[in-house]
Amino acid sequence: MTTVHLPLLPFGKGRDPDTERGVECPGDLPPASDPSLVERARAAKAALGERVFVLGHHYQRDEVIQFADVTGDSFKLARDAAARPQAEYIVFCGVHFMAESADILTGPEQQVVLPDLAAGCSMADMARLAQVEDAWDALSDAGVADVVVPVTYMNSSADIKAFCGRHGGLVCTSSNADVALEWAFAQRGPDSKVLFLPDQHLGRNTAVLKLGYSLEDCVVWNPLLPDGGLTAEELRAARVILWRGHCSVHGRFSAAVVDELRASYPGINVLVHPECTHDVVLKADLIGSTEFIIKTVEAAPAGSSWAIGTELNLVKRLADRHPDKNIVFLDRNVCYCSTMNRIDLPHLVWALESLVEGVVVNRIEVDPDTERDALVALQRMLDLPGKSARD
Repeated sequence: MTTVHLPLLPFGKGRDPDTERGVECPGDLPPASDPSLVERARAAKAALGERVFVLGHHYQRDEVIQFADVTGDSFKLARDAAARPQAEYIVFCGVHFMAESADILTGPEQQVVLPDLAAGCSMADMARLAQVEDAWDALSDAGVADVVVPVTYMNSSADIKAFCGRHGGLVCTSSNADVALEWAFAQRGPDSKVLFLPDQHLGRNTAVLKLGYSLEDCVVWNPLLPDGGLTAEELRAARVILWRGHCSVHGRFSAAVVDELRASYPGINVLVHPECTHDVVLKADLIGSTEFIIKTVEAAPAGSSWAIGTELNLVKRLADRHPDKNIVFLDRNVCYCSTMNRIDLPHLVWALESLVEGVVVNRIEVDPDTERDALVALQRMLDLPGKSARD
């Protein structure tokens, strides 16, 4: 069993040269607050024209999102990139697994750039391929691997998607996790089980609240413990084996704060992402993906009040765009996604200006074998009925 210890770099500050690449921008760049960066970004983007396509994830800071040609969640953005074959360069303002997905779905002549290679995802990093292979060996030893279907959330590395492709599984998004799980349970007969990676909360909330399984049907595999901390009997009895991973932002929201906000704002609507913990989701009025959250707020009547449990950049943007509604953050403290926030204006300017000079920096390339198997898992998702095209 492999345990990887990574340094904590809070709020995108500092660097660790032994484990990170691309954290610093070479050359003489002013700080992010310098207004000249805005003009430099505009000039570089104009010089590149249709050769560049800039993708901006909803959780990006405003200084970056203003230069995005399209905004959205990870899978939507990857598909948007695939729909622009004339774009030679795809600059993905997001995190590493998102850029990998874009590289998998775009053509071989297109080059995907991540402005800062240190922009990762703590949730995706919680499931390493060696750990998942160890878990699969334990499932085999328990005699259940032949009835287990692996399902991985889009927020996972390309090699985890490829693992699922090789073992008869698929990818899901927060919008279609219920359809994906229904498909998985139908694959191996009445005794089918699901190994859900890497976010235990999305897996649990979907299995229990959407498909009607009980909490007792779910067990949690801890990759840092021998055999995941589970006995062979527990694995045989379980229907859903949840990987012990979580989103560092959505895991912060608490049921106690929900109660406090309801007491302070009578009639407030609590709207949360399904990556939140089960007790928070149980107290919410509405649960859904980032796209669902945005559309719900847009359609809400003027004067309505909303407490939103998702990343703060997006909540702040929604509040700014809808001043006729009372929108508050579902946490006592300010907490941005620190890895997403590593994509800042200096890095974006550096990436764009480098492309103008004919230099491709921080290219994200998925090797052909991994890409092939990951595409199998992605295609199985795309073949599902219903909501497969939305994140």
